[in-house]
Amino acid sequence: MTAYFYHTQDTERIVREWKQGTFPSHFLYGALQLGDYGIDVVWHHQRHTYKRLRDMLVASWKVLTCSKRYDVLYATHSLGIEPVILLRALRLYRHPIVVWHHQPVVKAKNPLREAFARLFYRGMDHMIFFSEKLMQDSLLSAKADPRRMSMVHWGADLEYYDSLQKTNSRPVGMAFISTGKELRDFETLIQAFHETGLPLTLFAEKKRQSYFEPLLAGKQANIDLHYGDRPIPHEIAQYVARSRCVCICCQRSNYTVGLTTVVEALALGLPILCTRNPQMPMDIEAEGCGFWLEVGDVRGWVEKLRYIASHPDEAEAMGRRGRALADRYYNVRQCTEEVANIIRQT
Repeated sequence: MTAYFYHTQDTERIVREWKQGTFPSHFLYGALQLGDYGIDVVWHHQRHTYKRLRDMLVASWKVLTCSKRYDVLYATHSLGIEPVILLRALRLYRHPIVVWHHQPVVKAKNPLREAFARLFYRGMDHMIFFSEKLMQDSLLSAKADPRRMSMVHWGADLEYYDSLQKTNSRPVGMAFISTGKELRDFETLIQAFHETGLPLTLFAEKKRQSYFEPLLAGKQANIDLHYGDRPIPHEIAQYVARSRCVCICCQRSNYTVGLTTVVEALALGLPILCTRNPQMPMDIEAEGCGFWLEVGDVRGWVEKLRYIASHPDEAEAMGRRGRALADRYYNVRQCTEEVANIIRQT
């Protein structure tokens, strides 16, 4: 069996860097490991310009004109292949489509838009969700068919992080780190670290420098701010591997904001402080690998930061429990096995 693998990122670069040991494979959603389950892969190669219409036309044309034989289209996102999905809904594209759905399926307010969306969703033979809560929220929409929906344990490339830890020794002191950018609540995080005086390594986008300058005015002594113009998972992962605790301070959302950072922390055996998000597939507090904080709760962050800093043995135990959770469920091998079963049955 063969799957055409569509991704919104530059797969050619990711595969090349993965072979060099500088890119974790879970960003390819199990595509690199599908061969272990008897599924060959046809790779979609595209340099995305992030001009939506152009990228969509190029991506759809590449899929529709592919000369290689394949049995199913496996996509990490519907973004960019909307015409292909619509053709599948009209039964003008013959291959089943398995696609990751990153947000809950919702009802459109506009009746015409909702009618079109119902047709469009028929073009997805199977939708994969990151958590059961995302699935349950989606079932409130008439467009969602539970027979064509599954939750998959998306998790980290443990071999990559194990290799990383061999070359990155952790410091004796306590260092906190925050690496994510999507829907982050930096105001709450920075205020909490300002009050505690604890050291924080913070990564942010260069284009947001004007946002951070007034936010950090008079509060920067204990905050080591790094700017980056593009995603650099390997460079950031090296910093995380040398840290003692991962901080994920987010705004409200209806999807799994922060999940990438969570699975990385689990893989590295680090305790986690995270804004409560019911969409997450795991309960870090119930699993004993971290603490939930409420949205905008500066006092709560101050309390938990001080707890982690003053209880190093318990912090290390949280990290061990987190790694055990990654070994059981949240790893790329488990993800690939579950995806392979879905592909074979579609």
